[in-house]
Amino acid sequence: MNRHFEDAWYYLRRAGNHLADGLREEAKPVERRIRSALGREREEESEPTGRERLESELRDVPRRAERGGKKAIKKARGRIKRYRGGASE
Repeated sequence: MNRHFEDAWYYLRRAGNHLADGLREEAKPVERRIRSALGREREEESEPTGRERLESELRDVPRRAERGGKKAIKKARGRIKRYRGGASE
C-alpha cells in the first residue's frame, strides 16, 4: 500500500479516537443527570496514577512488538516474491 494511504489511515484512526473521547467527555454531564433521575448512579472510578498507566502500557508492549514483527515479515515476503517475479497477492 502506498505510504500516503498508510499515513492517511493512521490519522483517520487517530481522529476517530479523538472524536470518540470528545463525545464521551461531552456526554458525561448528561449521562450523570439521566442516571441520577433514574436512580442508577455509578460509583466514580479513580483516575489511574502515572505508574499504573505506565504498567498497563508496558503489558501491551510484547503483543504490539509481535504484531509489528509479523507485519514486517509479511511485507518483506511480499517484496521478495514480487522481486523474484511471483504473482502478487
